[in-house]
Amino acid sequence: MNLSEGYGVLKCRAIAGQKELGQGTPHYQVHVKDDQFSYRLAINVRSSQQPFDLLYFVDDNFEHFITDKLDQLDFGFKKLENSDRQPGKIALDYIRGNLFKVNQMKPLPFNLPGENNDLNELIDSYIQRAIETQAVVYVFGEPWGPENKPDKVFGFQPGRGVHNLHMNQGNSGRFAQENGVYQDGALLIHYPSALSSGDYWVAVFFAFQSQSFHTDDSTGNPIDKIVGSEPVEPGTSAVKARVRIIGALVNPRGEDSGKESVTLINSSPQKIDLNGWAIADKLKRKQPLDGFSLEPGGVITVPLSPEKIQLSNDGGILSVLDSEGTKVDGVSYTKEDAKEQGWTLVF
Repeated sequence: MNLSEGYGVLKCRAIAGQKELGQGTPHYQVHVKDDQFSYRLAINVRSSQQPFDLLYFVDDNFEHFITDKLDQLDFGFKKLENSDRQPGKIALDYIRGNLFKVNQMKPLPFNLPGENNDLNELIDSYIQRAIETQAVVYVFGEPWGPENKPDKVFGFQPGRGVHNLHMNQGNSGRFAQENGVYQDGALLIHYPSALSSGDYWVAVFFAFQSQSFHTDDSTGNPIDKIVGSEPVEPGTSAVKARVRIIGALVNPRGEDSGKESVTLINSSPQKIDLNGWAIADKLKRKQPLDGFSLEPGGVITVPLSPEKIQLSNDGGILSVLDSEGTKVDGVSYTKEDAKEQGWTLVF
């Protein structure tokens, strides 16, 4: 089944977690409940093809405008329709949503001798904390069930759950049919304020090393031609951007119109001609960078035209697109980040 037919988000609380240690395609299994039903979350911890180790990234203090939207959801599974799977909406897209820098993802074996050194144990630590604190868990992925039989792991009936809690684009071969945009999986946990000076979010993202982080904006299929970035190292899909966003004036003093700006740096040793490049906001509105260039190590501040692009004070994203339309770098900011007038956000 194409993920776009069932993709959604489940708001729930964790009841129990269980590691799988066998070979093949083991998962970390989680028993969760909403206000009515039990579900099983099947989180991939090992790939079925080489390289076997999954890529992961944990943000222990996740700040993104999407958390405000998640807070407003009712408990239970919400199918995300096409209207939800758009820029600036609730659906996840690792590449277009600027949730994190994809080159922050690192491979980790699912099972190693010792303590606190493999993917099973990493996930388990966050799930056990969520159980102890009754944290609210948000799961993006594809649902299954209800089944006319007990769950095969936890025994509740009817069996039902959510899987594909990983990036769901950039696949090749037999998994290419699962590609799409704004349908990526993830695990987000909202821990209560009793644990610290305030409540906080943790976000856990997963991807396979065989997946590409450069994908078509319509199909989610891999893009082989990379113009605006270069590989980090042979055999990896993550990329090292030549042009990065290092700052943005989102909330200028006085009237916003005509005063917003974005600051870019060229981190490469070559001069870069930015003709054909563009800056894009969370609604995919674009401002061309024609006429600009960057010397090696050079920095430029680009004034933004309100007729072409607008930065919301309620939170948003910014992306740099190269002449092929491929995203080279991206950042996000929250309403809290933008509340003070006149301050340039530094990324």
